Amino acid sequence: MTIHRIRLLGDPILRTRCEPITRPQSTAVRVILDDLKETLRDWQSRFGAGRGIAAPQIGAPVRMLYLEMERPWALINPEIVDIGTEDFTVWDDCFSFPNLLVRVSRAHHIRLKYLDPKGEEHFVDLEGDRAELLQHEIDHLDGVLAVDRAFGPDPFCLREEWNRLYTTADRLGEPEPRSDREPMSSSLSTLL
Repeated sequence: MTIHRIRLLGDPILRTRCEPITRPQSTAVRVILDDLKETLRDWQSRFGAGRGIAAPQIGAPVRMLYLEMERPWALINPEIVDIGTEDFTVWDDCFSFPNLLVRVSRAHHIRLKYLDPKGEEHFVDLEGDRAELLQHEIDHLDGVLAVDRAFGPDPFCLREEWNRLYTTADRLGEPEPRSDREPMSSSLSTLL
């Protein structure tokens, strides 16, 4: 098992449409899965946050995710097969641009199809922050980042500003800023 350096915004692998995995039970898939798990756990131990990681974030251009929510969860070739019509707004963060949060609009409900590491197919319905997380991670597999989905006026916020102005509970939905918040440019190039 290897703890990898997370690929950052600007790395071309993050813009790659990942290849499907044809042999879910292979040793190569197991190695990537173990590396995803160790890299996510390292991030969690150092920064106290993180629920999921996509294979391209560690340099593997394959369609695989590893999540830790209520339980560890490995997803191979995940695909959204149905998406609800109700959206909600969220301040999204990402290992690949750790100093920035981006306001995005996500579907409140999705139906997901995926393979587990044994190659068995599963379907699951997800709502709210779980649906948002899966949409974010599957975007990684398609070479799409949250910065590409920036939504609404003033959609970018530096983490330093976020920590000063908002509580953790404000991450989902439209937080009410403190009155001393200064407007921030919506141009991403001014933030990086």
